[in-house]
Parts: sequence; C-alpha cells; structure tokens
Amino acid sequence: MTSVLFSPIRLAELELANRIVVSPMCQYSANDGVASDWHLTHLGMLANSGAGLVIAEMTDVERRGRISHGCLGLYSDSCEAALTRVVDHCHRIGAAKIGVQLAHAGRKGSARMPWEGRGQGGTAPPDPWQTIAPSAIPFGPNWHTPREATLDDIARVRAAFVNSCKRAARIGFDAIELHYAHGYLAHSFLSPVSNKRTDQYGGSLENRMRFGREIAQAVRAAVPSTIALGVRITGSDWR
Repeated sequence: MTSVLFSPIRLAELELANRIVVSPMCQYSANDGVASDWHLTHLGMLANSGAGLVIAEMTDVERRGRISHGCLGLYSDSCEAALTRVVDHCHRIGAAKIGVQLAHAGRKGSARMPWEGRGQGGTAPPDPWQTIAPSAIPFGPNWHTPREATLDDIARVRAAFVNSCKRAARIGFDAIELHYAHGYLAHSFLSPVSNKRTDQYGGSLENRMRFGREIAQAVRAAVPSTIALGVRITGSDWR
C-alpha cells in the first residue's frame, strides 16, 4: 500500500503531487537582497528532488528587514528580476511547485552572518541599520537594542508585505508563506515576552495578534486566490 505521504493534496486552488515539502533554508548568498547563481543552483536542484513543494528561504520585504547583508529580499525591481529568473528555471526543469517565505527580521536584523557570531559585538558591519520591534527590548545578551515601532513603521511594514506579495505573484510563485515564527518581527508582536506595548498592538492577545492579522488580511486581498497563502507559527517565545 502506498503511503499517504506520496498522494496528492490540494491547498486551496493549488494541487501538489505529494505531501513532501522542502522547508525554507537561509543561504546567506544574496547581494543586497538580490538572488545569485547560488540560488539558481540550490532551488533548481530541490525542484528536481521529488518534493511536491519547495519553499525558498526567508525573503525579506524591505532592506532593513533582513537578518544580515547576505539575506534574500523581494523589495526592489532588481530583487524581483533575479527571483523571476530562478523561479522560471525551477518551473522549466523541475516538477515541484515553488513557494516563498516572506518575512521581516525585526530585532533579529542587522546581524552578522552565523559563522561570524550572530548578535555578538553589535550590528552587521560595514553598513548596520536601526532595527524595530514592538518594544525596545534586545533579542538577547550582547544584541543591540531595537527601536520601538511607531504606528507609521507598522503601516510601512504592512505595505511592504503587500508589495512583496504582489511581486511574488508577478514572479510566478505558487505559494506564499508569511513568517510569524522564530522571534522575527511578526512573532515578536504576538509574544507577551517581547511585546510590552500599551496601544492597540499590545496588551491582550487580541491586540498582540493585530499586527499579523492585518498583514494577512491585506495580503490575501492583494494576491490572487490561485496562490496558496499560509502562515508559519511557533510554539516557543524564542527568548
């Protein structure tokens, strides 16, 4: 008897050949957010792996939303053109559907590469940036202190998610995953450990959910129903 794992499954209007999904894996190989030949090779190989769905690495919705200088982005025409090349290649030579994980690193941004000691000794040289978070609380010891996000920041990031999702649709991604996990910006709004706000985005669970819910609603309204939309969450506060 064939395992259910290898049977087709439908996610909204997206049909997958099987239930094997390759999770996003940060490659730290982008140039100012722009995908390189590394991504063409990496994702092209996975498109031929037999998986039903391959999700590209955490891809940030604005330049200052990246984890590091090597992180992939989808916030400029150059980013869009490079990923179009990658996705077209994957669709042409592989059988897997291709998704993208969209995110904003929040207080975990402006960090060194993992092999350089992420979070240790300040922010990423030579061009660090001021990070934002629901509250001005560092991610951990030796990490920089983020700035508390203003309502204008929240509106800007929400619009950035929508714009990146529109770019993802133009590129031809089959699915979009919103990254609300691992201590990044949307997750840090959800958690009472990192969110100490007293306005409509803090306090009660309903208020802490508002940031992520508004993004999801705005994205769903802007993206065709033919593109599957999901959210990644986590069971840990990542503290």
